[in-house]
This record gives sequence, structure tokens and C-alpha cells, in this order.
Amino acid sequence: MWAGPMAEASGPVASVDCGTNTVRLLVLDPATGATLTRKARIVRLGEGVDATGRITRAALDRADEVLREFGEVAAAYGVRRLRVGATSATRDAENGSEFVTAVEQRLGVTPDVLSGAEEAQLTFGGALRHLDPDLPGPVLVADVGGGSTELVLGDAHDRSRIVSADSLQVGSVRLHERHLHDDPPTAAQVAAVRADLDEALRSSPVDAASAATVVGVAGTALTIAAGALRLSPEGLEDDLTPLRGAVLDAEAVHAEVDRIVALPVADRLGGPLMSPGRADVIGAGGLVLSSVLHHAEAERLVVSEADILDGLAWSLVR
Repeated sequence: MWAGPMAEASGPVASVDCGTNTVRLLVLDPATGATLTRKARIVRLGEGVDATGRITRAALDRADEVLREFGEVAAAYGVRRLRVGATSATRDAENGSEFVTAVEQRLGVTPDVLSGAEEAQLTFGGALRHLDPDLPGPVLVADVGGGSTELVLGDAHDRSRIVSADSLQVGSVRLHERHLHDDPPTAAQVAAVRADLDEALRSSPVDAASAATVVGVAGTALTIAAGALRLSPEGLEDDLTPLRGAVLDAEAVHAEVDRIVALPVADRLGGPLMSPGRADVIGAGGLVLSSVLHHAEAERLVVSEADILDGLAWSLVR
């Protein structure tokens, strides 16, 4: 169905990002740079991986259904080049090869199980593609995932120049399953999450405090930002342009995280980008984002709707 990654094929290109909590699709027209569609589905591929080290059969089945849907969407747009990236859950699971096989069977391409370094480069390049190139630097891109959090410190003027990068084994699903057992979580459980985060950030080789600008990408940052900005939920699921380049005071981000963490899961639903598959883990994800801002001593957060998904898609364009 698909041409090789670097084939000389005109027309739209597509990427699929298979994360720990979400599987996402981007179809774009490289001739104009226009996004033709951007879709996200909660799959929870990493459910239980932190405790068992394995992807469950149920998670594989959920992923297979979404991959089928995304393959049909890509074909409908006339996509000839497709790249699939798999991150934390597939890297960490001892049966990650089962998911790789499922992607091959459903989409006809072998997914790239990305190393931390590859993930950092793709995330940084994708995140800054639509932002002001004159952002004060260095720029710290924070990608809070379900299983891990990627921190990438680099130069906004040269997206290929990475100063330092790290993949922290703290993410929304991992920390939720590890600590947040009550609904809403107790103060002691929240403190345990913060302690894990402080240890991970203190030991990271990425000097967050040296960043002049912090850019938040992916589901957690977008959901927290949409809530803090009190955006309407209508239309945001497949069109994130209202969040492109949004700038929030760090205190507004901290306040929104504290508000969400204190709510029962049922009361979180209905907010912008707050799907049932995200509502339970957004508290842990928000605590990650808040901790990154604290360690960076940041006064503001810049939000980008572009991230590793965009980096994967543009890597197909010569």
C-alpha cells in the first residue's frame, strides 16, 4: 500500500505515533505544509506495563482497531508515504515485538521503535516547526507521555542542534498506576508522585533551569492549557490550531493542575480534550508538567500542537 520512506512520491504523507496512552495520526500535504487531518484515540497501550512488563492482549486488540481506522483514513487521503513510531510502552514491554508484528500486519510497514535520542530529535524538530523562531533560547521542550517524559534542550534557530536530552521514566499512566489509587487521590499519594518527579528531574542530565523558554507538547500539556484558557471543547479533538503558540503564565498552569488533581474523575469529564481515556491519568500528567515548570523556574509556558508526530511526518519529506 505504502511507498518506501524516502520514495519519490508526490501527494500527502502520514505518520502514526503509538504512545503509551494514545495512538495518533497526522496526514499533511508537504507541498503546502497544510495539515489535512490530525486524529487521536486513547488506547492505553501501556496499561499495566509498569507492573508486569508486558502489553496486555486487551491493549493489543484496542490498538489493532485504531490502526485499522487510521490505515483507512490515510488511504482515503491518497497517502503514499507512511511512518509509524513506537515509544515508551513498546520499548519497555518484553512482548513489544507482538505490537510491532500487529502494526506490520495492519498497516504493512514496520514501526520504528524509537530510541530516546531519536525521540528527542523528532520531538524537538516537530514542536518548533510552527512556533516563532525568535523564541528566547535555550528552549526546553517537555513531552509528557503516558510511560515517559521527554525533555529536550536545544536551539530554536537550529532545530537540529540539541544541547541535551533525556527520557525520564515518569509519565501519566505510569505514575497514576503507581501512586494515585484513590479518586480523588489523597495528599499522601500526590506527595509520592511529586517525590518521584523531584528525584527524576534532579538526576536528569538536562539542566531545566538553564532554559529561557519552556514549550509543552502532547496530550497532557494541551489538555491542561485548554482548561486553563477555558476553551470550548467543541471542535478541539481534531483541530488543535486554537492552542498553537498559546502562552500561559506558569501560575495559571499550576492552578489548573491543582484544580484537576483535586477533582474526582467523573467531575473532570466534559472539559476540553478531556476524554474518558484521559480523565483518570491527567492528574498525574499535570503533576509532571507542573514539576518541570518548577524545576525550570519558568514564568510562562508556550504550547505547541505539533510534536513528535509532526517530526515523523516531515522526516518523510526530502
